[in-house]
Amino acid sequence: MSQPVENLDHVLKTHKLSHPEYEEIVRILEGRHPNIVEIGIFSAMWSEHCSYKSSKKYLNGFPTKAPWVIQGPGENAGVIDIGDGMAAVFKMESHNHPSFIEPFQGAATGVGGILRDVFTMGARPVANLNALRFGTISGESDTAKYQRHLVRGVVEGIGSYGNCMGVPTIGGEVSFDESYNGNILVNAFALGLVKADEIFLGVASGVGNSVMYVGSKTGRDGLGGAVMSSDSFTEASKSLRPTVQVGDPFTEKLLLEACLELFKTDHVVGIQDMGAAGLTSSSFEMAGKTGAGIKMNLDKVPARESGMTPYEFMLSESQERMLICAKRGSEQAIIDIFEKWDLDVAVIGEVTDTGRMELFWHGEKCADMPIAPVSEEAPILNRPTMRPAYLDEVNAKTVESFSTVEDQKAYEILLGALEVADKAWIYNQYDSMVQTNTTKGPGSLDASAIRIKENGKALSMSADCNPRYCYIDPRKGAALAVVESGRNVAMSGARPLAITDCLNFGNPENPEVMWQFAQCCEGIKEACIALYTPVVSGNVSLYNETNGVSVFPTPAIAMVGLNDDQNKVLPSVFQKEGNTLLLVGETKGAFGGSLYIKALYGETAGSLGEFDYTKELALWELVIEANKKGLLKCAKDVNLGGIAIALSKMAAVSSIGIEADVTVENSRDIFDESQSRAILEVESDAVDEVIAMANAVDLSITKIGTIGGDKVKINQVELSLQEVKEIYFETFAKTLIG
Repeated sequence: MSQPVENLDHVLKTHKLSHPEYEEIVRILEGRHPNIVEIGIFSAMWSEHCSYKSSKKYLNGFPTKAPWVIQGPGENAGVIDIGDGMAAVFKMESHNHPSFIEPFQGAATGVGGILRDVFTMGARPVANLNALRFGTISGESDTAKYQRHLVRGVVEGIGSYGNCMGVPTIGGEVSFDESYNGNILVNAFALGLVKADEIFLGVASGVGNSVMYVGSKTGRDGLGGAVMSSDSFTEASKSLRPTVQVGDPFTEKLLLEACLELFKTDHVVGIQDMGAAGLTSSSFEMAGKTGAGIKMNLDKVPARESGMTPYEFMLSESQERMLICAKRGSEQAIIDIFEKWDLDVAVIGEVTDTGRMELFWHGEKCADMPIAPVSEEAPILNRPTMRPAYLDEVNAKTVESFSTVEDQKAYEILLGALEVADKAWIYNQYDSMVQTNTTKGPGSLDASAIRIKENGKALSMSADCNPRYCYIDPRKGAALAVVESGRNVAMSGARPLAITDCLNFGNPENPEVMWQFAQCCEGIKEACIALYTPVVSGNVSLYNETNGVSVFPTPAIAMVGLNDDQNKVLPSVFQKEGNTLLLVGETKGAFGGSLYIKALYGETAGSLGEFDYTKELALWELVIEANKKGLLKCAKDVNLGGIAIALSKMAAVSSIGIEADVTVENSRDIFDESQSRAILEVESDAVDEVIAMANAVDLSITKIGTIGGDKVKINQVELSLQEVKEIYFETFAKTLIG
């Protein structure tokens, strides 16, 4: 092997390794100094992005088990039982840093990566969601212009990859805040279906079994991507464009079909996507799970560029690649499948019993490392935490701290807020109906849903997080992200079963950021335990910071739920004039972190009140059971902008007016954001039964109006239905296009 590297200080700095970490590396190598290939491997595997070294201590307590959980965290994606021998496979991941540097490719490869995570498990992807956070897009400042460029690029990248793959993008969420001016967040979710007894895992075992490379050729794109995603941004970060991968959805479509054909055979021991850190992470993780060793011949890896080195082969993040542990004797059969699909395939190594990774380059050993310490024993950091200084000031403010705004004016401002406005400009670029299983798609409010042709059931899913809540109270804010995603799923008539998360935070070296992270994790744990919705997969994205300014804590949550009857997916918009509207839940004048304070006064302030998990579960149960009985025509939860905005969105999307009279203590409380509330549409002959069901579980329920007419009137605020539709449907596109 080559000699130890020169200019060690410079090498460690560029690889984001500390001197104490280097000393640990020397100890692991039994006193031998690492060469540049080995340093690159340690750098990638011990990066924040791959090792979770700052976050792991807080993730360990997440609830991950339930009778319906087949596979929890630790594999490419989580798996839950959905009955009749079927399982749902899903995960959410971030592609934040790459998308800020190169929005189209960053977002596109984020979609490609999450799809590979799903079909690597043996599942055919059937649905995509995304959760996007951008900065200021209004106005003519350089920041606003650049943010609009990022929106266009990210949306185009997501649409391009998902559409080419033939996987519908059925929903998502988009929000805007100046805290994301220096770091946008692009979180991608994918869900697939598989027979419960045909799930594949990312393992390598069986001495003498072959290690095979399949997919695209390896190039130099994405070099250092995992390390780049484990550092903060500065002005110099724009030079990192070469660390962003380049995606090819047409190749990935071939890879998907080839893998699904392979999975019908008995040739595979394990299979792993080459994602962050490429060949390094896939090989070390597969062997690390079983204690096996691997020998690999890097000169046999298919290359698309000449003169590539072992270092580049191990750290390239070229897309559309998989690593397979194949049963000995099955090599030619696997080669035949992938060559039929016009994909590269090669036997590049074999499984050993040494517990070591031995890498060869034209017959000469270029790296020799014990696998377990690299893959399983990355340093776990106990970073200092400190409650942020800003909290005392923002929590001290209440809605009464601000000047009074006339309700009609407030209503029109909130209705025109970018977070409220319909995002048709975005979701119309996504194919939401391909595969013909989407029963509740983008723009239909609350959760999205697909039918399961194989068993007549339906899956609902929703991605949610209110970063303002998390900023003013990280623990309660994160808990409410779980609550909100679950409530959205329940409003479609489905029972929430499990979550995947994508935890986006600033610089973990800042004690205030680590405090936010720790508190958010506690909130997620608390909510998932109380609501019986375990965490089955997830992702952590740290260092979302530019020039010392971190993003708001943003623990995005995607909830998946099951409806036993695909014909009973409940809409979230008005169905018929003359039907009665019921409001379930109590309006308490909650304005902490509200859209009301942000849109009217430009601040994120206040405090979050207490909320009751028992009431929340009772609300879910009411809607699910009343829907099973056919008593409900639609259901929508009340969140951003309160009752007034919820009713207005329902009216706009359904093109049916509403006149509502809601009993509130203060007139502005029609904009409050109290929890555990929903609006239900019922026919007149079902009103008494639904009220009785709510009373039986101690839920407040009141009649608030009747659907119909050509205006939207809620207490003292009023616009014509046409005016509401124009504001709701046109605001976002006008702002983005300028």
